[in-house]
Amino acid sequence: MVENQQRPRQAHTEEAANAGARERASMSKTGRQPRRQRADYAKGLPDYHDPTAGFGGAPPAQSALTLRAWLAGFGVVVCIVGAVLAAYLGVTWFAWMMGVTAVVAAIDLAWVLRRKARGEPG
Repeated sequence: MVENQQRPRQAHTEEAANAGARERASMSKTGRQPRRQRADYAKGLPDYHDPTAGFGGAPPAQSALTLRAWLAGFGVVVCIVGAVLAAYLGVTWFAWMMGVTAVVAAIDLAWVLRRKARGEPG
């Protein structure tokens, strides 16, 4: 008799554990909000990067990720060419400065492309 009473309890705890695992999997890494789906980005996030969206009847702003990606790519190319030319001409401090700026632009480009790959509009 005791065995029969404990089995349903054990099954119930397994179901609860599985439900908790499913709930944790649907949460973001911070655990505060549910993870966003691709459809959330396609329709645009509410007031994303625009604290005054909707103020005075203005529509919410959209991020210009494509423009930012092109500008970051242009910055990477220009900075690399500038660094190579400066090194060739013997202006090492300028070559280092351009090299560091090229790395920053490359990181920005990677971040923007990651956001576009997630499906954010722009």
